[in-house]
Amino acid sequence: MQWLMRSRVLWGIHTSFHGFHPAPRQLRCQSLSGAGAPNWNDYDRPEEFNFASHVLDYWAQIEKEGKRGPNPAFWWVNSQGDELKWSFREITDLTRCVANVFTQNCGLQEGDKLALILPRVPEWWLVIVGCIRTGIVFMPGTTQLKRKDILYRLQASKAKGIVTTDTLAPEVDSVASECPDLKAKILVSDHSREGWLDLKSLIKSASPDHTCIKSKTMDPMTIFFTSGTTGQPKMAKHNHGLALRSSLPSCRRLMQLKPSDVHWCPSDTGWIMATVGSLVEPWTAGSTLFVHELPQFDPKVLIQTFFKYPITQILAAPSVFRMILQQNVSSLRFPTLEHCCTGGEALLPEDLEQWKKQTGLVLHEIYGQSETGICCGVLRGMKVKPGSMGKAVAPFDMQIIDDKGNILPPNTEGNLGIRIKPTKPIGVFMCYEGNPEKTAEVECGDFYNTGDRATIDSEGYIWFLGRNDDIINASGYRIGPVEVESALAEHPAVAESAVVGSPHPTRGEVVKAFIVLTPEFMFHDRDQLIKELQEHVKSVTAPYKYPRKVEFVPELPKTVTGKIKRKELWNKEHGLM
Repeated sequence: MQWLMRSRVLWGIHTSFHGFHPAPRQLRCQSLSGAGAPNWNDYDRPEEFNFASHVLDYWAQIEKEGKRGPNPAFWWVNSQGDELKWSFREITDLTRCVANVFTQNCGLQEGDKLALILPRVPEWWLVIVGCIRTGIVFMPGTTQLKRKDILYRLQASKAKGIVTTDTLAPEVDSVASECPDLKAKILVSDHSREGWLDLKSLIKSASPDHTCIKSKTMDPMTIFFTSGTTGQPKMAKHNHGLALRSSLPSCRRLMQLKPSDVHWCPSDTGWIMATVGSLVEPWTAGSTLFVHELPQFDPKVLIQTFFKYPITQILAAPSVFRMILQQNVSSLRFPTLEHCCTGGEALLPEDLEQWKKQTGLVLHEIYGQSETGICCGVLRGMKVKPGSMGKAVAPFDMQIIDDKGNILPPNTEGNLGIRIKPTKPIGVFMCYEGNPEKTAEVECGDFYNTGDRATIDSEGYIWFLGRNDDIINASGYRIGPVEVESALAEHPAVAESAVVGSPHPTRGEVVKAFIVLTPEFMFHDRDQLIKELQEHVKSVTAPYKYPRKVEFVPELPKTVTGKIKRKELWNKEHGLM
């Protein structure tokens, strides 16, 4: 923050929002496209697309011509009252500087992979767009990653560079010698560190003159690490079509964002929801992207923010709305909020009802994965069916299929599939990088098998039933049980373990571990041992993965081949046995 305050004039910082007024409500319902915004058909597949040049540079030009209002493009705040506002023209200049830093100072080039592990600081947005301008493949990660997680990601991806904070720099340094491809370590901090490049000072000295690459729509743009029930996280690689999706008419109708909107998506920066919902979607529409630093997630801060700032739209996980509803406040009638979207986990019908009752607003559910981006949802103005996550968004053709890819009739439970043949729709991932076997596994006839169980009614509404696998979805964080089991196995008290999701009133699910103890720990104090095991998991992997519930058992249910029956434990935990 000191760096931001020292650069007040250059970076357009403001200490209050006085003088900024959203357009009157009646004016915020005008055309989606704005003043001649880039226009494509739902089924267009332009040969070239680059979000930086086709979208951001477009809006910068619109500003220059005086055809966009005075609203900032980027509005960042923190709990100390500091604020920063950038126009599209400022974002264009800054991201061109970052592009030059990457190519000239870091030696990175088109096609190289860059790990990006930052909290909600302004540089996160600059780095992503700088990567897009240069063709560098960015790979976001949550700041809760630990040494083991970082080592795996750097080695598996063969990353040439990493951008992170001084908090995680020591973790990176501890594994750097095991990552021969890593050649650029880039720090976002107010302090220097030996062996690291200082991004802030490099941006200040870099030239804003940069020519954006002419990327093909099908060229790689980003990789998201997605957890699985077996093995390490997979690398879902996307091309530039993921960003193009937000420019297609059907996707624009989902939230109907406009240049006068102030949009907030408080997702963790490691997930695809942040890239799409807190960068691509609002900036495609020319909207104001609002960001609160939120170093610790606090529903009271969210409520205060809605009353203090003119936020008109929000996209967040259901657990966010659930936690807000549980606060003891006199009113949740927010003065400017007019549209709410939710995704990342199942929305409970009772949360939908309570949110409407207390705020007067409807929660519109959307659905997507790290592999697909947003592919289904309740469009603004569409009839809401409580419990349904809406309809497929064109050009996605979503069907319920059996294990061979045959389409099942309406109201029949099956696998939720997305048609990828004869033509894969824009926005579906390219492949699991370096893992053709896993890529082939999810191809089912003419469909991509999402791994989710669902039904579709006669009107095309999709009803989510659960995962085919055992992924745990805790407050929007997707957690693979094997990752937690692997961490537990490193503790001498654990002979073996099985991890499943356990129902929770606010988080949706929490991690629960069933543990068989080694003989020497059999008579230890159980409460103390639980705390020790929880702290152990936090120390070796991302803290959000630790088991909030622990049950010691004499043995685990297994198949005749010795495979642990996680589903049996899950059913027991959910009262289905």
